[in-house]
Amino acid sequence: MHKVIIIGSGCAGLTAAIYTARADLQPLVLDGYEPGGQLALTTEVENFPGFPEGILGPELIERTRKQAERFGARFRSGSVTSVDLSQRPFKITVAKETYEAETLIVAAGASARMLGIESERHLLGFGVSTCATCDGAFFRNREIVVVGGGDTAMEEATFLTKFAKRVTLLHRRNEFRASKIMLDRARANEKIVFMTPYVIEEVHNVANKAVDSVIVRNSETAELKTIPTAGVFVAIGHDPNTKVFKGQLNMDENGYILTHDGPKTNVAGVFAAGDVQDHHYRQAVTAAGSGCMAAIDAERFLEAQKG
Repeated sequence: MHKVIIIGSGCAGLTAAIYTARADLQPLVLDGYEPGGQLALTTEVENFPGFPEGILGPELIERTRKQAERFGARFRSGSVTSVDLSQRPFKITVAKETYEAETLIVAAGASARMLGIESERHLLGFGVSTCATCDGAFFRNREIVVVGGGDTAMEEATFLTKFAKRVTLLHRRNEFRASKIMLDRARANEKIVFMTPYVIEEVHNVANKAVDSVIVRNSETAELKTIPTAGVFVAIGHDPNTKVFKGQLNMDENGYILTHDGPKTNVAGVFAAGDVQDHHYRQAVTAAGSGCMAAIDAERFLEAQKG
């Protein structure tokens, strides 16, 4: 029986682990679907407070993990296959192991949707990005590509014009899912060039571990073109890692966990933190903040149960 189990080992989960461990709750952290979360897939992080020279994403995660371990947090690898939140103690299953918990903090994160091509996977963090706010400043006065047709793509493309010399917005169809206001704003920006209907066939240059161009294919004519570019921002959405909680925790139509009064869910004793419940900010620092909130509320919940 564990007082606290934390699902997820990104910024939210590790911050929750630090706080609950310091409260002597001996949390068990289940690494989850993507150990280390999205930061483990990035290179330089320049917007996390306290690191004026910047820090590598995996290093920030490793340091935070050691900090949690120092106070007594324990870690288990693997992703959760099922949960039973119908009664306390809650039951959480990872492969063949089942753990029981008095409180549960869900910090399983959200996974960025990718294009699904091999070269993209090899260059993630080396010119291929899923976060304009995180990585835009690395592309000052460079030409870059944004892929997508929704509000996220328009927002990312518009934001990136603060840094880039030119932004080519690629979309597989001629029509866009984006709202009129976001589309109009992007079209009015002279730094944004629209290119439709095109899909990326390949990202170069895997051998050099850096993006220098993309090969794109016209969806209607199959014509191939090469576009020189220093970066590719994939903006086709995120999927929260919440499938195992369906039917037990309240979610919005996109699968994000609904919270109230901070990190509280519809099940007493279950708290949610980070990208699993936040599709608006999606920053390391906001995830860390919500992990802190979830930890404090879990501690208070346990104290109230004693009384």
